[in-house]
Amino acid sequence: MKAYRIHEYGDSAKFIEDEVNKPSAKQGHVVVEVKASSLNPIDHKLLKSDLGINPALPGILHMDVSGVITEVGEGVSDFKTGDEIYGCAGGLQGEAGNIEGALADFMLADSNLIALKPKSLSFSESAALPLVTITAWEGLFDRAHIKKGDHVLIHGGAGGVGHIAIQLARQHGARVATTVSSEDKAKVARGLGAEDIIFYRDEKVKDYTQRLTKGKGFDAVFDTIGADNLDKSLEAAKVSGQVISIIGSNKHDLTPMHMKGLSLHLVFMLLPMLTGKGRAHHGFVLNNVAKWVDEGSVKPLIHEEKFDFDQANEAHALFANNKHVGKIILENNRSFLDT
Repeated sequence: MKAYRIHEYGDSAKFIEDEVNKPSAKQGHVVVEVKASSLNPIDHKLLKSDLGINPALPGILHMDVSGVITEVGEGVSDFKTGDEIYGCAGGLQGEAGNIEGALADFMLADSNLIALKPKSLSFSESAALPLVTITAWEGLFDRAHIKKGDHVLIHGGAGGVGHIAIQLARQHGARVATTVSSEDKAKVARGLGAEDIIFYRDEKVKDYTQRLTKGKGFDAVFDTIGADNLDKSLEAAKVSGQVISIIGSNKHDLTPMHMKGLSLHLVFMLLPMLTGKGRAHHGFVLNNVAKWVDEGSVKPLIHEEKFDFDQANEAHALFANNKHVGKIILENNRSFLDT
């Protein structure tokens, strides 16, 4: 089969088309004929640097996958051949071993990490969802435990995690505020359900907190950006509020957190893949969200230009330029089954 592999990590790393052996099903796993994948920030970071969780070289990257099951391993009872699935299932290595990613004709996937894809979405649309959806779910529901009536601030509402977080929070009955950089992104955020728009370049935290919460602060703040945005999140949260972040690589003064008795949650959704523990929860999340998608409550935001697998280098170049809006999709046009 064809796979688009990396032979080195770093600034000069490129995807190269290789001929490799097709995987075989093993205990608890299925073989998926890959239809599509999407590009997440972590995929690009793994390409351009050694983070200590990169797949063994030569490696196959990309975590999100959608496709059709062609082989079922022993112990798998929830899936059968021909099932159309989606998931975040590979493209890294950790204590659970090396897990090849989705940029190949076929992929071996732990059955706990996948779910039947939404019936109302194409393979390409479905591939946009897994990583960002699981991340948003974990932050809002598993950690912050948001509830109906909460006022939730989501930074970066037109971004990958942000655009899903808006919809999940709204589905849960929360009122959503979000930060954006332009009127075009504000329009996107409103279309996803955000009721309060903040142009972060024009308005200070204390000003929009006063405008939207009468100075009280937000019940929960979701930082999907990182850097000094976590400091802004601590400032925007109410006393005893919840702050969620998905990027914890910077140094911060936690005095505001202490003075307001805040709870800070750092989300790292890759842990089940890296450790092998808690993987079934990912399948649970994707099953539930697929139902919401088919009910019309959740939809992916997708960049208008799509790429073939053999254009992976071009897709990553676009991502690096940060000129896209929505998830970047890669399609496997070598697929052997009808879509």
